[in-house]
Amino acid sequence: MRLLILSDIHGNLTALNQVVDYIKDIELDGLVLLGDFIDYGSHSNEVVEAVSKLEIPVLCNIRGNHEDAVLNNNYTRFSSSRGVESAKYTKSILTERTLEYLNNKTENAGKIVFQLMTKKILAVHGTFEDEYWGKFDCTKDLSAYSDYDIVFMGHSHCPFYYEVFYPSDNKATRNLKKTIFINPGSVGQPRNLNNAAQFAIFDTETENCEFIKLSYDINKEQKDFSDKVDVFYKTRLEVGI
Repeated sequence: MRLLILSDIHGNLTALNQVVDYIKDIELDGLVLLGDFIDYGSHSNEVVEAVSKLEIPVLCNIRGNHEDAVLNNNYTRFSSSRGVESAKYTKSILTERTLEYLNNKTENAGKIVFQLMTKKILAVHGTFEDEYWGKFDCTKDLSAYSDYDIVFMGHSHCPFYYEVFYPSDNKATRNLKKTIFINPGSVGQPRNLNNAAQFAIFDTETENCEFIKLSYDINKEQKDFSDKVDVFYKTRLEVGI
């Protein structure tokens, strides 16, 4: 199966439209949505509408920390006042249609487990321990993930593919068991010093993971930013920070 993995679109409709145009002639079997459709960018409603129209079977659709904050009116974990103000402004402009989608079409969680053929998969916005706000660190103890074959992660806005091998009582595999960690990067607010719209396509059979980075019209997206959102979120699009 070829899976499209999207995360952290953050209200950036121009970037999302570039992704949608790119995949229109690609055969895809499933869609993995890792949260943070909304906030920062000015097109949260339009992004949710566009995602809802994708004609790809949805395998999982979890919430990010921004959906969780806005839906629960809890802004205590944002690291800056500008982040709080942006989230509150976004909440004020969300339509009933968008709220209905976020409440009814996304999992009421930032972490879920699902089965895909023989693979046990964990989808998490943050980390196993902190599903909304945690940031993955491959140098720390990863034993909590050993039960899964694939872990799809978001939140950091930085793409990565990482394989970890755990001990296993299986002579056929030389007593090893593998977990694959994948973060597709951010469609709308990348933070890896690359300003492209970023996502991934993963083949579950070959384990090939294609990280795709698409240029888009950043100036067009910037023109629609509200002056009620700190200019920082507008200008960072140019550099990818």
